[in-house]
Amino acid sequence: MTKNYDVIVVGAGNAALCSAIAAKENGAEVLVLERGPKEKRGGNSFFTDGAIRVAYENLDAIRKVIPISDEEAEKIEMPEYTQEDFHADLMRVTEGKSDPKLANQLISKSYETIAWMAEQGVQFELNFENQSFEKDGKRHFWGGLPIRTKNKGIGLIDDLNKRAEELGIDIWYNSRATDLVMDQGRITGLVLEQEGKQIAVSAASVVLASGSFEANKEMRSKEMGKEWEAAIVRGTEFNTGDGIKMALAVGAQKHGQWDGCHSIGTDYNAPKVGDFNKPGDIYKKSSFPLGLLVNKEGKRFVDEGADFRNYTYAKYGREVLKQPGQTAFQLFDAQVRPMLRKEYNLEEATVLEANSLEELADLMKVDKEQFLETINAYNAAVQEGEYNPTVKDGKGTVGITPPKTNWALTLDQAPFYAYPLTCGITFAFGGVHVSPEGEVLDEQENPIAGLYAAGEMVGGIFYHNYPGGSGLMSGAVFGKQAGTSAASYSKAKVTV
Repeated sequence: MTKNYDVIVVGAGNAALCSAIAAKENGAEVLVLERGPKEKRGGNSFFTDGAIRVAYENLDAIRKVIPISDEEAEKIEMPEYTQEDFHADLMRVTEGKSDPKLANQLISKSYETIAWMAEQGVQFELNFENQSFEKDGKRHFWGGLPIRTKNKGIGLIDDLNKRAEELGIDIWYNSRATDLVMDQGRITGLVLEQEGKQIAVSAASVVLASGSFEANKEMRSKEMGKEWEAAIVRGTEFNTGDGIKMALAVGAQKHGQWDGCHSIGTDYNAPKVGDFNKPGDIYKKSSFPLGLLVNKEGKRFVDEGADFRNYTYAKYGREVLKQPGQTAFQLFDAQVRPMLRKEYNLEEATVLEANSLEELADLMKVDKEQFLETINAYNAAVQEGEYNPTVKDGKGTVGITPPKTNWALTLDQAPFYAYPLTCGITFAFGGVHVSPEGEVLDEQENPIAGLYAAGEMVGGIFYHNYPGGSGLMSGAVFGKQAGTSAASYSKAKVTV
């Protein structure tokens, strides 16, 4: 006999578990469905580096989430990152297209959601490695990303599951939701597949939080273009658009940029789908603003120094995909190599090393004549100035296209290094239309009674690009909201 549930949550990543915990806190009986086995739980959240973007007033606000002693605080410079700052960054990188209501919900609820997550046992730490530098005995932070989850996505998923277990939330593994059940215009449950059998489970409401369609090659090709068939999948293999398809089947409205996605230039030899035995975003290559990007023809194709990595990395993956063979190379010389982030030192990192540019071109198997011409032209275009990778230093180039706007050093000190890349897709920007309260909306933008969504399924927030760390924040904000709304709806339905 199947237990009766008030809320069923489809998915078991950050957004889904925040939904389940919030619903349980609000008095609902909750079931979580994870399509994968227990050892592959957590969706894309398992693979995240853990940085989470939040609007905050000052270091005191951060200290309410992360234990920092007075002695430690004395050695930290933490500039404020206001809601206005967050909003400006989001609108700048999305070319002003982010849905105003959803953007406001994400930003205005970011800090209180982080505080709530900490109350649930999610452990945070300062993002020393990627968002700070040391100067005059103090640690200076920048960029609106001072917080990360402890032990990256692995720690986040472990902490959320621990809380779910404490609350008595049921989680079924190897359980793939396939269809929503409706009666008289209301959701009354769903159908799932488990060990080859179909099972119907009744519930007053359903929260869909099962990710986007990035692991579905056919959907990628149809919605984003045939070239996206070549992209590798950075996260879970189970995000094939199941939740989106179920929502659309009951009348949900599409929303957002369906031909856009979060993608990065990732190691050419990274696995074709996320490897749960090697989590933690280890194949990324995030120090590209300090070097050059060239393709197989030996040509540069982006302004590597246009902005901090947090504001360009999610769109430059698409640019790599456009290159011949869906391949590019990050180039560095001896003066820059010690500054690279630690992923470049991992044994999984693919690297070519040479004592001359001619030798490097041979190893890269690129058009040598064009490659040398590109490097020589770049070196000649580099302007004088003070080099400082912790700020937009304005040390750029003149007279070449594309320019390098910041952090331009001549590439002329042996040995030389080339890191081959391809495009890795993280999640698609297209999803379903969701209200700020987490309700899934139909074609007339009316709520579908009993249906909610969160996480990567929420369309309309990200267009063209993405401010680093805002995906985890969006998942948590809309997850908590959807779970709260679903529980409230379920109670009201029972009362009626």
